[in-house]
Amino acid sequence: MSASRAQRHRSPPPPHAQRGIALLVAILLVALGTILAAAVAYENAMTARRGTATFALDQALLIGQGAEALAAYGLRQIKQNTQGSASQDIYVGQGWDKPYGPLEVVPGVMLTATLEDMQGRFNLNKLVRPDDSPDPVQVAAFASLLERVGLETKWVGFVVDWIDMDITPSNPDGAEDSVYMGQTPPYRTANRYITSPTELLALPGFGRDRYLKLAPYVTALPPDAALNICTASGLVLDSYLQAGRSEYGTDPEQLAKNRVAANGCFPTMATYQAGLAPAPPGQQPGPTGGQGQGKPFGTTSQYFRLTSFITIGSAEFNLYSLLYQDGTGAARPIQRSFTGD
Repeated sequence: MSASRAQRHRSPPPPHAQRGIALLVAILLVALGTILAAAVAYENAMTARRGTATFALDQALLIGQGAEALAAYGLRQIKQNTQGSASQDIYVGQGWDKPYGPLEVVPGVMLTATLEDMQGRFNLNKLVRPDDSPDPVQVAAFASLLERVGLETKWVGFVVDWIDMDITPSNPDGAEDSVYMGQTPPYRTANRYITSPTELLALPGFGRDRYLKLAPYVTALPPDAALNICTASGLVLDSYLQAGRSEYGTDPEQLAKNRVAANGCFPTMATYQAGLAPAPPGQQPGPTGGQGQGKPFGTTSQYFRLTSFITIGSAEFNLYSLLYQDGTGAARPIQRSFTGD
C-alpha cells in the first residue's frame, strides 16, 4: 500500500519543462546544421579559390613567357642592325633598356616588363681564376666597390673562400668549413662558382642590410662574362679606377645624360682604360687582363635579365628571367625565378 501511495504522489513533469527541453534540442540541431553548412560552404569557396589561383599562376607564366619572346625578338633585332657595322656595342639608348607597358594583354590582365644588362654589374665569379687562385684585379675592384657602398672590405676574403675549391682560408679575413660548421644550423662552403648573388646571405654575419646595399651592383655570371662599360653603373666603373678616383659614380644623373648625348658607348674604352688602376704583377693592363677568364672589360653583352610584372585581377605575379644571347643573335631563357635579388 505504501508503494502505490508513493506512485500516486509522483506527478509528471510540468508541460513548460518539456517544452524547454524540446527547444534546447531544436537549438542544438539548428546550430549543428549551421556549422556543417558553413564548413561545406567554406571548403567549396577555398576549392574554387585554389582553382582560380592555380589558373591565374598558369596564365601569368604563359604571359611571362610571351614577354621573354618579345625581349628575345628585340635583342635579335638590335643584333641584326649592328651586324656589319663598325660597332656592335650594347649601350644605353638602343631601345632594349626602355620599359615595356603597362599593356593590357587581355581584359583584366596587365603586363609591365623591363630589361637589364646583367653584364653592367660586377661579376662575383671573376674573383677566382680557373686555376683556383684569386684574381688580384677583381679582388681590388670588389674591395673598392664594398667601400663605395659603405661595407667592410673583409667580405672579399669570405666570397673568395666561398668560391674556391680548397678548404683553407685564403687570408685572415677568409672563412672555410671550420667557421661554417660552427653556425646554427651548421653547413659547408659551396666551393664552386656562385649561381645567385643571394648566396652572399650565407656568409656568417653578412646579413640582409649589407646585402640590400650591395645587391644592385653585383651578379653571378660565368667567369668569362666581361663587364660592359657602356651599361655599368658609375660605382662599378669607379671600382676599377685608380685609388681615390671617382669619375662616374658621384653623379648618376650626369652619367645618364652623358650616355644619352653620346648616342653610343660612354665612356669609350680608350677613355676608361686611361684611368684604370695599375695592373698587379702578372696581370696584363687594360681590357685584355685576366688569365684564363677572358677580357675583364668589353662593350657588348650576352646576359640580360627580364623582369615581368603581371596583374590578373587583384593577383600580382613577378617573373625574373635570365636571357642568354648567342653569337647568332638568338636569345633564350636559361634561368627563371619568382623572386629577384
